[in-house]
Amino acid sequence: MTMPAAVLPKPVNPYLVLAVATLLPGVGHVLLGQQARGLGFVFFTLLLGFLTLHLTTPDTSLIGRFAGGLFVWALSIPDAYRIARTRWELWRRQAG
Repeated sequence: MTMPAAVLPKPVNPYLVLAVATLLPGVGHVLLGQQARGLGFVFFTLLLGFLTLHLTTPDTSLIGRFAGGLFVWALSIPDAYRIARTRWELWRRQAG
């Protein structure tokens, strides 16, 4: 008789991670247990937002003034969702 493989704990729902990552940069990664990665995204969101704020002219739109930070934030959303979705599918295949 063979022993069953260790069952993975149920991961965080990918749609919850997507919602949280959309609202707060880096927090989706924290929900997934990747605190360093989330902190890195927060750091570079703030850093590039600060840099573009000070490097653009005052007549630039608000989105343009924070474009660097918004770009990093936009990259962090699908990254967190991809990780969550991969874990979810792996868990579903193992549980099913």
